[in-house]
Amino acid sequence: MSTQLPILAAMDWHQLWYMISLPDNVPIVLLLILVPFYVWMSFRMARRNDALIAQLEADPELAKTHHRTPFPYKKGWPKTVQVWPHLLKREFLAAIIVTIILIVWSICLDAPLEDPANPNLTMNPSKAPWYFLGLQELLVYFDPWIAGVVLPSIILVGLMAIPYIDVNPRGNGYYTWKQRKFAIGTFLFGFLVMWVLLVIIGTFIRGPGWLWFNPGETWDHHRVDHQFNRDLHQFFGIEGTWPVFFFGLGFLSLCAGAIGGVTHTCIKKMAPDMFKRMSSLQYQVMMQLWVMMMIVLVKIILRLTFVVKNVWVTPWFNV
Repeated sequence: MSTQLPILAAMDWHQLWYMISLPDNVPIVLLLILVPFYVWMSFRMARRNDALIAQLEADPELAKTHHRTPFPYKKGWPKTVQVWPHLLKREFLAAIIVTIILIVWSICLDAPLEDPANPNLTMNPSKAPWYFLGLQELLVYFDPWIAGVVLPSIILVGLMAIPYIDVNPRGNGYYTWKQRKFAIGTFLFGFLVMWVLLVIIGTFIRGPGWLWFNPGETWDHHRVDHQFNRDLHQFFGIEGTWPVFFFGLGFLSLCAGAIGGVTHTCIKKMAPDMFKRMSSLQYQVMMQLWVMMMIVLVKIILRLTFVVKNVWVTPWFNV
């Protein structure tokens, strides 16, 4: 037994390195590095700006003469600079650096091109491009018409509604956390948890048969998982078309009410100015989008923990 453990560990590390080094997965690895770095950098700058804002609010005389930036400043420096050469030379340098990186990338890594499509020989697993893997992962938790049509439509509508919902004038042109807590927190949760995390799961965790493989676990193409998918009402022994219908509707209503109540309380405590500034229509649209996003997370957790297929079964559709 003691002689086999190092071999198993080496095989796990080999599998992990194989997954990381695939040309298709290089953008995901870069995503895992760059996203945490820029999130940390933005919060670092936001913390400095929030400290400066608090200092200027406490000292009105200083606020009259301060240059309103945490960076060092000397008297006599111009308040504005010309685009040429100060900006364009930096953009030109950035373009050269990016071009060099792309050239080195194309030389060192082969393009992830495969053989012509063969309907008699399909890949296992057959995966979408990495930027669509979040949607493909949602197919595990929802019916295709929800994961492929309804949820992307809600995302697009929500993105279009943001400028009309978030009318907070603060935070334009500078990083801040205290003045935009709810907006920044909602964006980070939606982007990191509901999108980037699903892309990572679809890339590194889902293996042959779209089964769940832990990081470093060897992808066994002959593995079969015997899972009994059950709807939520079956856990409680509820039968009948209409009892099942109203049970699922009641469960979703209970989740929406609990999520909405907690969110309402947090908004009033964290961002009372935003709550007072928003109209009734803006607030209702924002709450509905937020509640739907959280219900998607609830469904994902139920699926991964209790193998729940549907929480609401109706004669026409299932959720």
